[in-house]
Amino acid sequence: MTKLISFFKANTVFCLAAFLAFVTAFYVPPSMEYISYIDFRVLGLLFSLMTVVAGLQKAGIFAMITVRLFRFLKTVRQMAGVMIFACFFASMWITNDVSLITFVPFALVAFHEAGEEKELIKLVVLQTIAANLGSMCTPVGNPQNLYLYLVSGMGAFSFVSLLLPYTVISFILLCLSLFWFPGRPVKALNGGLVRWPVHQLFLYGFLFLSCMLTVGNIVDWRLTAGLVLGAVLFFDRPVLKRVDYILLLTFAAFFIFIGNLKHIDFIYTFLTAHTEGHEFLVSLLASQVISNVPAAILLSGFTENFEGLMLGTDIGGLGTMIASMASLISYKIYTVRLGQAGQFLFTFTWVNVVFLIILVGCYAVIGK
Repeated sequence: MTKLISFFKANTVFCLAAFLAFVTAFYVPPSMEYISYIDFRVLGLLFSLMTVVAGLQKAGIFAMITVRLFRFLKTVRQMAGVMIFACFFASMWITNDVSLITFVPFALVAFHEAGEEKELIKLVVLQTIAANLGSMCTPVGNPQNLYLYLVSGMGAFSFVSLLLPYTVISFILLCLSLFWFPGRPVKALNGGLVRWPVHQLFLYGFLFLSCMLTVGNIVDWRLTAGLVLGAVLFFDRPVLKRVDYILLLTFAAFFIFIGNLKHIDFIYTFLTAHTEGHEFLVSLLASQVISNVPAAILLSGFTENFEGLMLGTDIGGLGTMIASMASLISYKIYTVRLGQAGQFLFTFTWVNVVFLIILVGCYAVIGK
């Protein structure tokens, strides 16, 4: 029982998705049609990207880049800027959760060595916001973007054009937030001399390029998935243990749940009526309660306005702690290391609300 409770706490969204799929199976009995519900293209590309990013992370490439940047930093504000914008720009390509897993622990160590622990709560909060906002700029920045990008059939240029204004505004807000940190000098940190893992860099760089070509509809997803799986099995098998298979199962369970809902007339009618024409607001509010990934998957079955869903779920990643599941990563890393859960949650909430209000206001001006 203890193991079940621990599994549920660690994988709440998956358990919810599996439960919903199970319940709706009583209304729509299981059949071979269930297979048609599942978008294997999304799952295949998501697996490929997670595997490649796990390989790059295992090789320590992202941390190495940041460590070398620390050689040139003179003030606390500059240190904070590197840590925040490392999350912002890295999340565009390695997803928001991976950027937080990579850079939040590094920030804790760096600020501890510099004797600036009192600045850590606001730093980790802003790192989290930066990862959630930077990730919205590209189709591969977070799972809901990849899913909505693929199911909508939107081109890469159209996607970036839609999200770019909000990304630029987010960048400006984060730049202004740096003034929250003092400009006092900080003792020089040793960047270290680390040998670059050339072989891993070449391998995963090539595989990442294949993923990007698949996103651009140049290479078939099955070829990329096969290439990635074959390469890691031959060259770096342990990296497969780092892939988030629960996320893949969560997507599959939601696909089945949504497919079943479409066959339950009164539910389908109700959700369609309350979603169409209000996609941005409904998806933003739903994200606050069930997180933005399941909100995107759920609501995409009841509207064709994917642009509204993209904006609603991406901006909706701000707000509550569960609005973006990536936020729980930084919360857990910080509180396990330093405690102060209540203080962290308070700071996280009010700063997120400020960013959320500003970006919703921007949508009201330029989003329609």
